[in-house]
Amino acid sequence: MNRSGTDSATHTTPPTVTVVVPVLNEAPSLRQLVSELQSGVSPHAAATQIIFVDDGSIDDSWQTICQLAQQHPEVSGIRLRRNFGKAAALTAGMQQATGSLILMLDADLQDDPSEFHGMLREIQSGFDVINGWKQRRLDPWHKVYPSRVFNWLVGRMTGLKLHDHNCGLKLFRREVAEEVHIYGELHRFIPVLAHARGFRVTEVAVHHRPRQFGVSKYGVRRFLRGLLDLLTVTFLTSFRRRPLHAIGGAGLLLLAVGTLGLTYLATIWLLIRSGALPDGSIGNRPLLAYSVASVLLGGQILSLGLLAELIVAYTGRSEETYSVRERTGR
Repeated sequence: MNRSGTDSATHTTPPTVTVVVPVLNEAPSLRQLVSELQSGVSPHAAATQIIFVDDGSIDDSWQTICQLAQQHPEVSGIRLRRNFGKAAALTAGMQQATGSLILMLDADLQDDPSEFHGMLREIQSGFDVINGWKQRRLDPWHKVYPSRVFNWLVGRMTGLKLHDHNCGLKLFRREVAEEVHIYGELHRFIPVLAHARGFRVTEVAVHHRPRQFGVSKYGVRRFLRGLLDLLTVTFLTSFRRRPLHAIGGAGLLLLAVGTLGLTYLATIWLLIRSGALPDGSIGNRPLLAYSVASVLLGGQILSLGLLAELIVAYTGRSEETYSVRERTGR
């Protein structure tokens, strides 16, 4: 079966590539990075565009970017007013992208631009998103082992099993950037969000180099934020258009348990009234309070789910709930 026009073009001619690099206090590494991009990416591309996005740096990063832009016509820079986060910086860069492919990598030189050629081969074989996999990771143990746990959780909860969702080296088609919108810390979930929309995702083992400049931005807070973002992504990919399905099951369960408890107590009360059981009262039984609370809570959860369905129905009409791979005919 013939692939889309984009796929066919990628097979026959070198693609145009936009490299998006978020920058936060990375001035010492930028010149070397441009040199490596020119030798590792440009020979395999019809045209190369390098966009540095200064995400609120307080060192000489912006001055260095300006100098590089004057020296190299393919280099340009975007300076954000403050530190908005990596996802915002990547979004700003991708909005200015002109290439048919977008290469995303960090500025600290731990990602090797020469890996582009191997990732491009996977794009040419028909995949839409190529995620880097730092098979031999040169990081301390307190970063490696939490990352392994995180990657396992992502695979279990989203269905997309990759070894290294956190890898900053990613290559994807421009259509992915146009359809997948990221914010907060969701940049690491680009493959997951793309997979949920039907794009084809794979991974490639890449060379991970020791840090030469700067300091790591990774910490416990980032790991915890990643877990919260994982819950967000799981909800967005599984229940974005059907929020009632996410919480409706819990509401129905509580409603059923409460109803069964009240039915049991009502039966006991009728038996007492008829004399089949000794005189007694059901008003002081804990089961009565638990059953009433369960019914009320279950009803509230179902009501919230229905309200969420109404909001989605009226506010989400203009947003496409599908992704087109190719077209034919007029």
